[in-house]
Amino acid sequence: MVTPLEDRASDEKESAAPLRYSAAWGTAGASIAEVRAAVRALLARAGHGPGHLPSQDAQLVVSELVTNALRHAPGPGGLALEVMPDAALLRVTVSDSSPRPPEPRAPDARRVGGHGLRLVAQLCDQVHTIARGAGKQVVAHLRLCEPAHQGLSVSAAARERGPGKSTDRRAAGVPPRSGRLSGR
Repeated sequence: MVTPLEDRASDEKESAAPLRYSAAWGTAGASIAEVRAAVRALLARAGHGPGHLPSQDAQLVVSELVTNALRHAPGPGGLALEVMPDAALLRVTVSDSSPRPPEPRAPDARRVGGHGLRLVAQLCDQVHTIARGAGKQVVAHLRLCEPAHQGLSVSAAARERGPGKSTDRRAAGVPPRSGRLSGR
């Protein structure tokens, strides 16, 4: 069961404050559906609708990181989401009780499972692990599209921005980001 700890939005007048959400779970674990719903709600408040690619990428990243924490670390854990004031970056922090850093598995198209960390690294600008006394934190930085373009289709947003300035890396034919997975 996920227990929301914090769900704050900055005031309209206080645009320099990031939007935040945090939750914790005990030994019973967390509901991935609830975690995805929290991501959708937070990003919607930041101007990134649930049907748009940034929200979908964020849901995938958070889902993969929380699932890894639940599968590979016994005991309690936590999730902290923070959308930067300009709504262009989401910082995801997943805490768990295992001291072992996540290790991506070798690619194998025939294997079911074990591909999540590679997906996270491809979608995120940065992924790193911070050792803590009673476990670790995995922190991922996911670049989001600018909210001003959320009401437009990808092609309309690309036309509005002009050539070479795509809103969506996939629609523009840009390969996935070469995210880094590193320990600290």
